[in-house]
Amino acid sequence: MKPTQTYDVPTDPGADAATGLDAATGDDGSTAVDSGRLVGSDRVLAVLKELARYPQGVGLEELTRVIGSPKPTVHRALGALRRAGLADQDTRGRYVLGDEFLRMAFAHHEARPDHVRIQPVLEALAHRFGETAHYAVLDGHEVVYRAKVDPPAGAVKLTSTIGGRNPAHTTAVGKLLLARELTALEEVEAWVAEAAPERRTPRSLCTASDLHRDLAATRERGYGVDDQENETGVNCLALPVYLTSPTIPSGAVSVSALAYRTPLASLVGALDEIRALLTGPNS
Repeated sequence: MKPTQTYDVPTDPGADAATGLDAATGDDGSTAVDSGRLVGSDRVLAVLKELARYPQGVGLEELTRVIGSPKPTVHRALGALRRAGLADQDTRGRYVLGDEFLRMAFAHHEARPDHVRIQPVLEALAHRFGETAHYAVLDGHEVVYRAKVDPPAGAVKLTSTIGGRNPAHTTAVGKLLLARELTALEEVEAWVAEAAPERRTPRSLCTASDLHRDLAATRERGYGVDDQENETGVNCLALPVYLTSPTIPSGAVSVSALAYRTPLASLVGALDEIRALLTGPNS
């Protein structure tokens, strides 16, 4: 089942001539969000983001229900996106992301220097362990996967995707990168207060005190671990990557493994080998 995200947008007879949507215009001519409600270009972007959740396409009725806006408003937003090439309709009349959007996204991703430089390392890790290798960066309370290499054909693969997100506090890459930023208990408490940590599994660390202890241990040992904290049955080990600075990590590389097949202890035991791959001639 697709996750449902609703938007608090009231019916408004007024519409912006360019987008066909409600618009609240600031002194600089830009549209804005008024009292937490999506207006103008913000609503067009909300429709675009929702389309990305439906790779097999979505009908206007369902999209209208999920967005929580009147059908004519959503239809006009889709029209604006189609004119820009960012949305399209398949042979069944269902809406999908447009070819122009995919072209821009893939061109941008392929041009990223971090993706190009880290890909050989991820391929070597996936081949060595027969598990999934990721490169991820920290974005607030989440990690974003910039690159991924699945294990060889025939092996069970994880459902993570490039551009996908997970909570930082439940992932090895997230905790490794947070450990550098949140060094005092007070900093961890403030971070937790900003957004209550989600308990993804019974092992997730959701209190400031538990997370602070784990981050301290992570700093001391120099690598991060996820012991089935983000997904039951999956464990992970992460190491920092220095692509843009010799002292500040640009992100982290991880090996995410099915626990029954590659226990966390096996990953920790191979730590020196993983480090060698990261610092080798192809890294």
